[in-house]
Amino acid sequence: MENMSIYTAYRRLSANNDYTETFHSHLGLEIMNIHEGKGSLIVNNVSYEITSGMLCLFHPYQLHHLKLDYSNNLSFERSIVIFEPAMFESYFEQWPSLHAFYRYIHSGQLAIPFLYVLQNDKELDSVFKTLQWSSQLDSAGEKLEEISLSLVTLFRVIKRIWKTNKDITDFSLIRKNHQMENILNWIENQFMNPFRLETMARDLHLSPYYLSHMFKKHIGMTISEYISVRRVHQAAILLTSTNQSVFMIAEEVGVSSCSYFCKLFKKLMGTSPYQYRKRWTK
Repeated sequence: MENMSIYTAYRRLSANNDYTETFHSHLGLEIMNIHEGKGSLIVNNVSYEITSGMLCLFHPYQLHHLKLDYSNNLSFERSIVIFEPAMFESYFEQWPSLHAFYRYIHSGQLAIPFLYVLQNDKELDSVFKTLQWSSQLDSAGEKLEEISLSLVTLFRVIKRIWKTNKDITDFSLIRKNHQMENILNWIENQFMNPFRLETMARDLHLSPYYLSHMFKKHIGMTISEYISVRRVHQAAILLTSTNQSVFMIAEEVGVSSCSYFCKLFKKLMGTSPYQYRKRWTK
């Protein structure tokens, strides 16, 4: 991200498997409007069907994954904004109702991580387009002002959309694959312990082969790879929220070798644990 801690993309288009996403999270709030696309969204160990017109809301540090379907010439088009909520908090304070909604979206317990948007919602599309333009301004002062105004407008629009979604109660139509949820929940409870496929399969009453095959099919990576991502994700949280040593954090997330942990962290995060902590705890 840039120094202003914001990332934007307007109607980014991917096709022919040129965009594949692994489990990841961000330090900021991510809002993603899916214009076109099909596949599966996994967040909080629950799998949902991706459809055009979804507005996804991912909290800071919330691990999530999109597994996209590119069959039959399908494509994936989305607009995105990722930003640090605390940085723009003051711009919402003069509107108490909108400010309360803003705080709820970035810090509250959302029942599901998305809303449904009417196809071709011109006001929402216009805000994402303006955010993209604002993020490219040269003047830092003008840039901050335009982005702040655009974010206020964005949350006014989201609040409107929220009111049209509040009566949705039948989530069984959008949830997918409860067996995968059981598997992900098992990992969530056990990732900090040594991993043994046989133990996992026994606990879940599945054969090791079926378990491995199904996980790779639905998640797009092996169980061991996912556990590594989950451990590094947890380590990133501890690095920025505690004063624990890197050695202690490695042990807490289930990696007994500190040197291996550092190599794994750098491989997945692009920087060492020490550099990561220094960058985000200034």
